[in-house]
Amino acid sequence: MNKQQKIENFDPSQPGLADATIFGLPFTAEESEIIIIPVPWEVTVSYGAGASEGPEAVLDASFQVDLQHQQFPELWKLGMYYDEAPEHWAKNSAKYKNLAQPIIEALENGEDVSVFPALQSDLDKINKVCAELHAEVKERVLHWIKKGKKVVLLGGDHSTPLGYYQALATLHDDFGILHLDAHMDLRIAYEGFTYSHASIMYNALQIPQITKLVQVGIRDFCEQEVEVAKQQGNRVAVHTDMDLKAETFEGKTWQQQCDAIINALPQKVCVSFDIDGMYSWYCPNTGTPVPGGFSFEQATYLFDKLTESGKEIIGFDLVEVAPGEDDWDGNVGARMLFHMCGMLAKNNGLDVGSKINFNRK
Repeated sequence: MNKQQKIENFDPSQPGLADATIFGLPFTAEESEIIIIPVPWEVTVSYGAGASEGPEAVLDASFQVDLQHQQFPELWKLGMYYDEAPEHWAKNSAKYKNLAQPIIEALENGEDVSVFPALQSDLDKINKVCAELHAEVKERVLHWIKKGKKVVLLGGDHSTPLGYYQALATLHDDFGILHLDAHMDLRIAYEGFTYSHASIMYNALQIPQITKLVQVGIRDFCEQEVEVAKQQGNRVAVHTDMDLKAETFEGKTWQQQCDAIINALPQKVCVSFDIDGMYSWYCPNTGTPVPGGFSFEQATYLFDKLTESGKEIIGFDLVEVAPGEDDWDGNVGARMLFHMCGMLAKNNGLDVGSKINFNRK
């Protein structure tokens, strides 16, 4: 059965096929326009855990997502395929996360890890295996892009997209990152880990092709991160949650704020979305929750404005979804992932259908 026959025989009004790919879709990787690369990784987490289980939680919840999306009613026909992560990614995440805990505890006690040969050896091993992960992610991303696919990354903690950015940098000479997050993630080798989740944007800025970083929703940062941002000059623009809220209290609209955010970006844009950028009730189990944030609808409105802005969206990552006892975090993550796939597809000229408009008095 070819793809067109699958579309004709598939009922999008029914629950997704349990034995199919993400969102219950019946398509193979070759038949899908968008490839989702899951990276179940959280080696350097030092507070809440669970991000490595995020991709699976999003996958499980995706089968209950209604495919008749108001903005992108035909998106499902394009095909979204959940790639199979190499088994050693999850195994190494668990193994080296255990190695990392004594290092984190020593640092929290004010000790110098370098004077403990065993801990320093483990730290070196962790930095090495993280670098290997990023190289493998880069290779996998390029594999699918060379096959003509739109490729996105689903974390895992926020360290996971570095190899994704490195892959994009081999294809694009100049692009920016639109970064939605509660944290700046500009720490330098946080807790000794070169590739810490708290260092992702610092590491991204070491890629010369990334010419602009625009951060939205920031509400937790340290002195070092402020200095890094200032040293970068106009290369980094920070929209803290406090500043955005103050502007709205004084009459500025979210539309105006979105226009300013988007205007600061270069022509090519990759979106990086840490789920903890939103209000904590959307992601109660994420690893480092912070009071404040923005709503689901504010995020999707920003994405829709970006889609229509004339900028070129070259990719996105969605990270830090951590499941709890219920399916809520995965449910939110799955719906945000679906919307972001629609954003990417529409912006790149793929047919996602026309927005459904209901009669309103």
